[in-house]
Amino acid sequence: MYLKILSHPIFLSLDFHFPMVIDLSHPVIMLEGENGSGKSTLLHAIACALRGEEVEQYAYTLKEADTIAREKVLLFDAEQHNPRTQPHIFDDDPKMKEFVETASHGQVMLSLFSKTFPSMPDGTILLLDEPEMALSQSNQRRILKMLQELADQKQFRVIAATHSPILLGAPETYVINLDRSVNRNIIRDDFGVQGASTIQ
Repeated sequence: MYLKILSHPIFLSLDFHFPMVIDLSHPVIMLEGENGSGKSTLLHAIACALRGEEVEQYAYTLKEADTIAREKVLLFDAEQHNPRTQPHIFDDDPKMKEFVETASHGQVMLSLFSKTFPSMPDGTILLLDEPEMALSQSNQRRILKMLQELADQKQFRVIAATHSPILLGAPETYVINLDRSVNRNIIRDDFGVQGASTIQ
């Protein structure tokens, strides 16, 4: 499955070369890049294309689009969709509500990977924005194994925007590096130099 982006306002402002051709044929894909390189934007653009949505100034074509059920596409942002900040969702499930209110952010995230995501239908396309948020290195290895099992056993496709060296460095993952595709990704000099003090 390939997504060809012909036009997109944000990628245009980042001076990406068009058309952008994104290889989505791999079962577990990681989007890598500096802050502001367009990882989350690309993840949302992929979600729109998979759902067949029209967005102003965003033109694309998607091969195999007719084989995708829109209800099988889940976009999960670990920051925006943190269940701990929305306990009202579980008003009908007191046990789950208590767990969400008392567990750590990391424990709640792990429960999504071990219980919620596996309960989704076979063939789900799971789009994750920074799934490693709040997870220790050992738990990042756990979710990587869980994602691989979802791909192997339930034919999931997983696409994640991440900064995690554990997720990016795994041999099971296919990495798309946005820094190699963008012409303008300049680190501002007022942030200081890595390794040097920026305290005045």
